[in-house]
Amino acid sequence: MTLNALDPEQLAKAGALAQAMRREVQKAVVGQEAVLDQVLASLFAGGHVLVEGVPGLGKTLLVRALARTFRGEHRRIQFTPDLMPSDVAGHAMFELEKAEFRIRKGPIFGHLILADEINRAPAKTQAALLEAMQERQVTIEGQALPLPHPFMVMATQNPVEQEGTYPLPEAQLDRFLLKIAIGYPGEVEEQALVRQVTEGRVADDLQVEQVEVVATPEQVLEAQRAASAIRVDEAVNAYAVRIARATRDWPGIALGAGPRGGIALIRAARAVAMMEGRDFVTPDDVKAMALPALRHRITPSPESEIEGHGPDALLGALLERVEAPRA
Repeated sequence: MTLNALDPEQLAKAGALAQAMRREVQKAVVGQEAVLDQVLASLFAGGHVLVEGVPGLGKTLLVRALARTFRGEHRRIQFTPDLMPSDVAGHAMFELEKAEFRIRKGPIFGHLILADEINRAPAKTQAALLEAMQERQVTIEGQALPLPHPFMVMATQNPVEQEGTYPLPEAQLDRFLLKIAIGYPGEVEEQALVRQVTEGRVADDLQVEQVEVVATPEQVLEAQRAASAIRVDEAVNAYAVRIARATRDWPGIALGAGPRGGIALIRAARAVAMMEGRDFVTPDDVKAMALPALRHRITPSPESEIEGHGPDALLGALLERVEAPRA
């Protein structure tokens, strides 16, 4: 059942906008097409993403290029053990000249926020993001300050280097719509990347000048509204719920996904359908988003970890067994 009627013209505009933004980002970011598609899906679904991968794979460049496509403000916050909540959200400062307090906004006030190595900051600082991610506002000295719209946090963490890190609590992991695994580029892509970065450039300057502005923040919000109105058949909705529920008693999974798992699946699948210009969600849309939507919402059992079966392997086996609806 659809709550909002979706105008075909609105859908066409939203789909064309998504493809135009995708093409522009690809001018700066070589390869990583699946990662880009998932980041765009999260943006149009109004969610946040957690990106896991080793340093140097273009995460900062991706945020800068994506923000440029719609004149969005981007901010990069380097999370460190001594980072304070006020360094993220902002604080009140006293002005002697006016004899009054003034709110100094932190770097969280932007459209796209890159929270780099989020697991290096202690829990108190990580929690400073929770209100922003969930409520789209920041409270400073009792004053609620709205964040810009659209607003998306793209947090990163290194899967290899764990010394001096603070694992994200389950409550915060659940706030991320998708967890994206970013790997090394292919050989041809890496050759193109090296050529693009080294020809005529000094040091590691990230160039996004070739990325053209093709949208405004208001148009991105329109695309988000279009994605939220994509039709989801009851059978497809039930399929997403079955996948999420199956994680709770699947062999090798100690802790399964909660109700937010099914919600994330449908929200991300709607965005995928919108990006492809369809006004309905297919079972394949749900299946395509299952890994990024659920891999951070399940906990493998100790036996699975010993045997080398991670979240992706367990979810892959589960998806093969959960029956999809047929037309």
